[in-house]
Amino acid sequence: MTTRDRLLGLTVVLLWGLNFLAIRAGLDHFPPYFFAGLRFLVIAVPVVLFVPRPAVPLRWLLLYGAGFGVVQFAFLFWAMSTGMPTGLASLVLQSAAPFTVLLGAVLLRERVSRRQLLGIAVAVAGMAMIGWDRAQHATLLPLLLTLLAALGWAFGNIGSRLARPDNPMRLMLWMTVIPPLPLLALSAVVEGPTTGWSALGQSLSPNGWPALAGLAYIVVLGTIAGSGLWTVLMSRYPASTVAPLSLLVPVVGIGAAWLVLDEKPSPLALAGAVVVVGGCLFGTLRANPRPADPTVTAPMPDSAAPVTSPTPVAARV
Repeated sequence: MTTRDRLLGLTVVLLWGLNFLAIRAGLDHFPPYFFAGLRFLVIAVPVVLFVPRPAVPLRWLLLYGAGFGVVQFAFLFWAMSTGMPTGLASLVLQSAAPFTVLLGAVLLRERVSRRQLLGIAVAVAGMAMIGWDRAQHATLLPLLLTLLAALGWAFGNIGSRLARPDNPMRLMLWMTVIPPLPLLALSAVVEGPTTGWSALGQSLSPNGWPALAGLAYIVVLGTIAGSGLWTVLMSRYPASTVAPLSLLVPVVGIGAAWLVLDEKPSPLALAGAVVVVGGCLFGTLRANPRPADPTVTAPMPDSAAPVTSPTPVAARV
């Protein structure tokens, strides 16, 4: 990887790590399901009007959008609105990597190496450490919700893997068309039909600018800029070369939450974080990565999503 492309990768890491602060700013004002639907609606409208639909089977586009968009963000925003620390959320989503590997083995019959299995076992041990710490100091529910969000992300990766698009960026953009209606319908049922829209109206007041700034960051920098740059890198290099950079995302997320939100993780949680990142890194790196297949590239959604390469290697990127 050239120095320029490495800097582009680190730029994406920074954008995605800070994305969790933007999510927190939005959730401090908007109800979670409405905010999840709104962040996709803002992108979906211009996509439908101006971006041609990718030539992929509809069922895989729906699986991608439902897993990545609906399930992941419904559970993630619910978790963060019920007490999941911002920095810890950026870390626990790393579990999407082992989930993707296991789903690829079960659903796509991809071979899982001993190295990947060992990396998954180490990452699970780190999650257990974090779960034990949460059980001692707070409820486990937000952690479990975040794990379900990561599982949804993994199913979305399977959809994007099966779609095999000739234009990954176009597939990523059209994925945003799927989540708005289900999420806004869920918001109307659970949060009330007018609650979210009232919050949107109130965000136009002087006190609502942090929420709008968070929404703008997620849409412009987290999704379009971050995902666009990552898609370029994934088209140039093997996934096993690019993916390990994503393991720096929770480092940025935890550090930013510590500095901005004064979230100070316990020593046990920090130790668990190191174990999780180490396990994911060990499982996704290969000693002698083969060149990328120029005919197949893996799409990359925002906020650091796990993808699978043409070979049976998955990483949270």
